[in-house]
Amino acid sequence: MKSFLRLAVTAGLAGAMLAATAARAEKADRDKPVNIEADRVSVDDVKQTQVFEGNVQLVKGTLIIRAERIVVTQDEDGYQRGVATGTPSVLPRFRQKREGVDEYIEGEGERIEHDAKAEKTEFFNRAWVKSGLDEVRGQFISYDARSENYFVTSGPNGTRAKPGSGDRVRAVIQPKNKDAGATTPSPTAGAAPALKPAPIITSPRQETAQ
Repeated sequence: MKSFLRLAVTAGLAGAMLAATAARAEKADRDKPVNIEADRVSVDDVKQTQVFEGNVQLVKGTLIIRAERIVVTQDEDGYQRGVATGTPSVLPRFRQKREGVDEYIEGEGERIEHDAKAEKTEFFNRAWVKSGLDEVRGQFISYDARSENYFVTSGPNGTRAKPGSGDRVRAVIQPKNKDAGATTPSPTAGAAPALKPAPIITSPRQETAQ
């Protein structure tokens, strides 16, 4: 099954952490300029920092981040890093076209950090990422566009959940022949159905070692 998720969960973590292979993001985005719209902006030229507030939209090629507030910093090489935050009821959203197909990677979290130089996007708390009809949820999701990998954990900021806490990663992987025209609603757009726990699957390397 060709899927953007190839789960590799060890039994020892009991579903608290998973690694997944993702579809490649649009290559041309890395060379596009960053365009930002907002209700207001404050600029600190010394620190190379801009703070955008109020219905903010950041666009870089096919990559779009919408949030209530985005803080953008720029390094000496001209690369930008954006930190997006929303409100308790409206989380910041991320969207980027997949390479070679008419399909998008989408995600949201209480905080989204995008590093243009590393081509990495991180989602913190109530994190959710969807590619096609496949989706995954956890407290932290890191998406690396260069290596095409996802890292997901149910603990905050990339840590493991405490044993017995009940916090687990959740994933839905649709069959290959699933109707591509169907859509899955955002987890914050009304009451979303409960997800089944992610299956515990050992990687080929682990199976060889056993």
